[in-house]
Amino acid sequence: MKIIKRLLSIVVIGVSATLGTGVTASATTTGLPPFVATVETVTAERLGLSWREGCPVGPDQLRLVKMSVLGFDGKVYRGELIVATDVVRDVVGTFADLYRHRYPIERMLTVEKYDADDDKSMEANNTSAFNCRPITGGTAWSNHSYGRAIDVNPVQNPYISGSGAVYPPNGAPYVDRTRTDQGMIHADDATVRAFERRGWEWGGYWDTPIDYQHFEKPAA
Repeated sequence: MKIIKRLLSIVVIGVSATLGTGVTASATTTGLPPFVATVETVTAERLGLSWREGCPVGPDQLRLVKMSVLGFDGKVYRGELIVATDVVRDVVGTFADLYRHRYPIERMLTVEKYDADDDKSMEANNTSAFNCRPITGGTAWSNHSYGRAIDVNPVQNPYISGSGAVYPPNGAPYVDRTRTDQGMIHADDATVRAFERRGWEWGGYWDTPIDYQHFEKPAA
């Protein structure tokens, strides 16, 4: 009974299935297994160090999305993101698009696996979403604290501060955006467009700081 209550939905996108506005994926056209996503409720225990009393949203306002992801090694694995309930459909549709376009993601684990330490998560090239923390270099809540921001392949897509500091430090070679290494995100590419179609903003278009890994959808 607990499993039935926690598992809210299962989405399988195959040859003829669709999700949202024009989102499709086909095992025959991509050469990959069908995209599968499940959505579950979360508890404070499941969120671990990524959540505490006083955070701007509670566990009841968040969902765990488990979905098919293409790894850097060309193999398909099940990634996990925790996001706000009202962006779940955006997230599943976007990552279905990325999967269909064979965009690779090296690692996708919820951030408590790194003791909710953003630096450790970025250094490991971990794609993550919810983490109750302030903005980098500030005190206001980050959109990650609301489950409305996702950092994708942070090593290949580093954050560059106004002073020129690079986070994570092992992402420094990728400040050169003329590179075309796997996992990189470039202006107006299929990854950016997949997020933008659903009203998300890309930090790679910012002037200062520049945050190539970051996508967000602020609350209306």
